[in-house]
Amino acid sequence: MKLLIVNNLSSGFRDGAIYDFMRAFAKDGDEITVRCTDGDTDLADFLRDAEDFDAVVAAGGDGTVASAAYLLAETGIPLLPFPAGTANLLAMNLASPAEPHALAKMMREERLMDFDIGEIELENGEHFGFSMIAGAGYDAAIMEGAESTKRLLGPMAYFTSAFTNIAPQFSRITLEIDGKTVQTQGVGVLAINFSKLQFDLSVVHENLPRDGMFDIVVMNTHDAVGLIPTLLSCMLDRGGEFPARPDALEVFRGKECTVTADPPLAVQYDGEVTGTTTPFTVRMLPEAARFVVSEECLKLYDEESAEPLRLD
Repeated sequence: MKLLIVNNLSSGFRDGAIYDFMRAFAKDGDEITVRCTDGDTDLADFLRDAEDFDAVVAAGGDGTVASAAYLLAETGIPLLPFPAGTANLLAMNLASPAEPHALAKMMREERLMDFDIGEIELENGEHFGFSMIAGAGYDAAIMEGAESTKRLLGPMAYFTSAFTNIAPQFSRITLEIDGKTVQTQGVGVLAINFSKLQFDLSVVHENLPRDGMFDIVVMNTHDAVGLIPTLLSCMLDRGGEFPARPDALEVFRGKECTVTADPPLAVQYDGEVTGTTTPFTVRMLPEAARFVVSEECLKLYDEESAEPLRLD
């Protein structure tokens, strides 16, 4: 088997788990190519010859995996998300194991599913891919505030940042969703593909990353305190109660959405702070990413539609 590993050295805790994966995976006749970056080398250069490999392993955080998935979109090249970041939300949503030996076994078991990914276009014309969530406003402030403490606190860094940003920017917001205009207001907007966040909390009731649509969520409140009832209802979802979300959230659905805000709001995607503000546009790329997945993932997202991955 011939694997290409792209390894983001600056992600997560730098525990070297990817090298444990390599040792657990390697068998007679295998070829494993590792290309490392600390963020300076463009992943596009690393993936220039990806079609020459049986599969690609992206070792890093959600941003690293999303970038690789976007560059490989619609190629049919299998991608194994290797959770080496701080939160690793995509791996959690895919029900993937975190332990390197289990991931090596999963790679050998050759299960494959296609999932939607999003494309975000920033005001400066740059395009990026995201697998989880792109947004503007309060979520971007949380990501920026957590940046300095992620290695120390792990996922708790995001909650610490959320509770220290109690007065986020409030804006008038315009959404252009599939050609229709919505006027609203609030402290942030989220375009959601996979919906589960840290600690198994879900912003919306259903996790539908294979339906070709975004959930567009507006945080329609004046401050962070107004989101507390929403957080409590998200926690109740874990118990199967699925209460209605409070008025603090407006939820729309669509394949493409342009977000404008006055005053402008900072923009992020999959935890990557862009340094830009609204407007931005998101577009859905239906089932464009081909992920290597666990058996549990097949059960979560319709196992009958999964395609077997054969690497002879």
